[in-house]
Amino acid sequence: MASEKPIVVVTCTAPVNIAVVKYWGKRDEELILPINSSLSVTLHQDQLKTTTTAAISRDFTEDRIWLNGQEEDVGQPRLQACLREIRRLARKRRSNGHEDPLPLSLSYKVHVASENNFPTAAGLASSAAGYACLAYALARVYGVDSDLSEVARRGSGSACRSLYGGFVEWQMGERPDGKDSIAHQVAPESHWPELRVLILVVSAERKPMGSTAGMQTSVETSALLKFRAEALVPARMAEMTCCIRERDFQAFGQLTMKDSNQFHATCLDTFPPISYLSDTSRRIIQLVHRFNAHHGRTKVAYTFDAGPNAVVFTLDDTVAEFVAAVRHSFPPESNGEKFLKGLPVEPILLSDELKAALGMDPVPGSIRYIIATQVGPGPQVLDDPGAHLLGPDGLPKPAA
Repeated sequence: MASEKPIVVVTCTAPVNIAVVKYWGKRDEELILPINSSLSVTLHQDQLKTTTTAAISRDFTEDRIWLNGQEEDVGQPRLQACLREIRRLARKRRSNGHEDPLPLSLSYKVHVASENNFPTAAGLASSAAGYACLAYALARVYGVDSDLSEVARRGSGSACRSLYGGFVEWQMGERPDGKDSIAHQVAPESHWPELRVLILVVSAERKPMGSTAGMQTSVETSALLKFRAEALVPARMAEMTCCIRERDFQAFGQLTMKDSNQFHATCLDTFPPISYLSDTSRRIIQLVHRFNAHHGRTKVAYTFDAGPNAVVFTLDDTVAEFVAAVRHSFPPESNGEKFLKGLPVEPILLSDELKAALGMDPVPGSIRYIIATQVGPGPQVLDDPGAHLLGPDGLPKPAA
């Protein structure tokens, strides 16, 4: 056997995804199997990503994990499920006679450090990016090359959609063991180059009720959720796939907004009711509809996950005007130069006609900032050793 390296380290990045046909509700809580299929758009990692370093060494005495610099409980059940699943796949691969590319023992403990370049648990799909990145990094460390949907899904259901770039479907599957509940790409990130995404960050605070508890209560109490999953989502999945393949923004935008609204209606139909939207969220909805009405067609479309932040889809020729409309309706209070992050957007003046059509009294400071981004690729391995979040001793590098 080749001489073993004292430590094997891999660093990966993974993207955030935003569902345009929403996942809400599980048929199996432990395996994280959904009651309906879902479809998402992968956002570009230049603006939003999780970076994860995984390291294994015979010198480590226990599994450990650090998130955004803070050590977290490695015994957390979903994290343990991911670790168990990746080690099972590694053992299976070895027992099938594959030469292990990394000469190491599967009994070695793992250290993991992960950080987001965006607020955690603020309705920006941080758990999806985080668990996709964890699954991808662990797979590289342990030499696993099979489909990782199940590994990522055991951490966070929507994480399996962050394993691919572009436009991604998570098939709900039918098997009790969940082997057919997997993600696959509908179209690559290069498919619709004009599509742009604006994230309107209303709040970076933690949600009052997390997604896991919220969807469990919805499954138990909402008749509307059951009807949505069984009677409506299958046709919406087919329609959304068609809109994406044909690059039909009008139809894509309208269906995206309708599905978001229906998801939040099921939250209100939950008992006791759940409300993830804030007054500012509702004002953004109003702004989008008035903007579209002024133009006589759907030029922008909103969607909201389980939080108040809006994700707005549009095409590149509309970004500047809509950003100006947001600035007009929600003037930044003090951080004018930092109000827009991400892709550059040319400032323009709004026409008086559009200002009149918006007809909204400005509410200063209620949108903290906008992140401008686009459709992006799936997880990436970083070859630069300088990118590792863990040092040669397997502990987090001190902040620069």
